[in-house]
Amino acid sequence: MSSKTDTEIEMESPPLFNYLKQEIPLEDLRDYASPRRIKSIDLVKGFAIIFIILAHTASGWLDSESRFLYGILFTLLDILGPSLFVFLSALTVIFSIKRKEGILHEKIIRNRIFTRGIVMIVIGMLTNIVVLEGEEVRVAIYGWNIITFIGFSQIFSYYILKIKKSNRIIIGIIIIIISPFIRAILFEGKEAGNILLSFFHYIITSPTPHLTLLPWISIAFLGTIFGEYIYEAMNKGTKDAYIGLFRIFFVWGIVFTLIGVFGFFPNELNLLEWEPGWALKTPDSMVGGLSEYPHLRLLLIANSQEYFIIPGMPSFLIRCTSANMFYNQGTALLIISIFFYFVDIKNKSNNFSNVLIYFGKTSLSLFIIHFLFIPLFFSQFGIALFLIIGISYIGFMGLFLYIWMEYFKGVGSPEWMMVQLGRIGQKSGEAVKKTSKKVYERIKKREKVKKMEDFMKKLSKDPPKEKKDT
Repeated sequence: MSSKTDTEIEMESPPLFNYLKQEIPLEDLRDYASPRRIKSIDLVKGFAIIFIILAHTASGWLDSESRFLYGILFTLLDILGPSLFVFLSALTVIFSIKRKEGILHEKIIRNRIFTRGIVMIVIGMLTNIVVLEGEEVRVAIYGWNIITFIGFSQIFSYYILKIKKSNRIIIGIIIIIISPFIRAILFEGKEAGNILLSFFHYIITSPTPHLTLLPWISIAFLGTIFGEYIYEAMNKGTKDAYIGLFRIFFVWGIVFTLIGVFGFFPNELNLLEWEPGWALKTPDSMVGGLSEYPHLRLLLIANSQEYFIIPGMPSFLIRCTSANMFYNQGTALLIISIFFYFVDIKNKSNNFSNVLIYFGKTSLSLFIIHFLFIPLFFSQFGIALFLIIGISYIGFMGLFLYIWMEYFKGVGSPEWMMVQLGRIGQKSGEAVKKTSKKVYERIKKREKVKKMEDFMKKLSKDPPKEKKDT
């Protein structure tokens, strides 16, 4: 009796509060979604987060005379910021899943991915409480910003991985091509008062359509493919495997970039009219205008000077268009391949690259925390002074986060929250696993008893049969 009780106590989980009080290894905070043995991924992620911080601070800190430069540079350098950061996040979610396969129960892996994804969605919604669109301030709790989309794509990628690579690339390309057409239909339906189309427009486009569900979900389909290639090369660890990975990224990067710039795509609602990726667009020429494609505000900002007039933006530079999705993912692959070649194949490194790698490992915290200090200055700096202040601000953020992580164990940081919530998911997964084990043992015990009963019945029937034969 006592042994049975001891077994049940042994299988019970420790209290959740005590479980969460256990210290998290610092390397887990810096490395929870990192390929570890491939440094260039974290380096590029750090590179991307720096441009994101510069873009957000420039939007608030540049004065009216220098603001037009923000419109021009942000349009040209958008590939180095949000699109690259989101693509890298779609790649690295593979490592959170693949590293634990065969080690942890599948339900534990799923719970960890879900809890991290959900908390990122919640954080993304909190950052949407006050939204600044142009000079208009409004409240929009639900909306597709970077953090919300990454959180959703983490969950979505878990199921996408169950689809074959060949099917994933077909689905991803189809989504990219038809998304502007679908969004145009939903916008027209919303404007006409159709309740059903208005509902789907709200879900797919949202009140903050910066990274709309369509076509950005295509990154989850295509990104997981390249993430698996990275994981396979990392496991092999040979120079030939790394060179093969470089070629895959470099070739597909060129292909996607050329398609984005030179390919022809449907002109939204008019499927019979096709336009090249370099076709110039203005807010009036696109269905929904600024409300559907807020990236077009950069054209208005760029033209807020008296020196020259830019007639329009090429389609491949307008976020959320088909051409832009191909162009962004192509340039992301090219950037990753170049850094991969020098950092991981040629083993080139220095103090600056090490700083970028550290930024990449703590990019989630950097992204969220940098918003806190932007309200300190509004429209106060010219371009020269902004560059000095902006670079100093990035250095300050890196030093601040380093002290937080190294001396205060990162307690309370977004990465710390991710790991803690992942442990809650792991904890619940372990409880499920243990409960399943108990049920299985009970069933197995009943089956043994039933087999024994059947055997005893068979023995009781066999002697008369033997007597009859004699």
